[in-house]
Amino acid sequence: MKVHVLDSNVHFPPVNVAGEHGLLALGGDLSSNRLLAAYEHGAFPWFMSEDPILWWAPPERAVLPLGDLKVSKSMRNELNKDRYRVTMDRAFETVVRGCQHAPRDGEGTWITEEIIQAYVELNHLGLAHSVETWQGEKLVGGLYGVSLGRMFFGESMFSTATNASKVAFVRLVRWLRLKGFGPVDCQIMNPHLASLGAKLWSRAEFQTQLSHFLQSGPTLHGPWTEYESEMIHHEQS
Repeated sequence: MKVHVLDSNVHFPPVNVAGEHGLLALGGDLSSNRLLAAYEHGAFPWFMSEDPILWWAPPERAVLPLGDLKVSKSMRNELNKDRYRVTMDRAFETVVRGCQHAPRDGEGTWITEEIIQAYVELNHLGLAHSVETWQGEKLVGGLYGVSLGRMFFGESMFSTATNASKVAFVRLVRWLRLKGFGPVDCQIMNPHLASLGAKLWSRAEFQTQLSHFLQSGPTLHGPWTEYESEMIHHEQS
């Protein structure tokens, strides 16, 4: 299979030329301009430290339509306990590093130091965001991703306390729905995402929805910390 090799130009080949498993291109860099071009194009980076930078546009995409979020009875009880405090963009890099060290059944992590610095830069630009879950002053879970237009591209989550990452995810999804966002891009399906209501969409369906929601409203640019009280008020209403 011939794979497109990126050069200094940030443009990507059409997603329909991706390989059988979704490999679209390799090489390039992790500059903010290239990362944003990738998300807008329907691609994302995913590679191990020993690999070149690999860019993917899989034939089937895991997405969570916001109205399809599944909150189990036990999860509703967890949310009602209110034992976790949830914030946004208070500890972005710490959340990413928590995801880096999350256990993966003996597998390595794609969250390299290069990845961390690239997404920290996007956070500084007001385009990458974290949701944090706290017990007292201790960070016990969270997630991070990128937001453009009315799309949220989820990257990873971690938890060191029961249901901490799920609490962050449920709170985020409910708030995104309130703000008129489209589906959350979850990239690759796994049982955890399926249990929360994620669906598999064809590449064509995903690209159609991506185009629509990138243009359906302005990006909520800058730190999302200002929306914390809005999120909490909505949860309690």
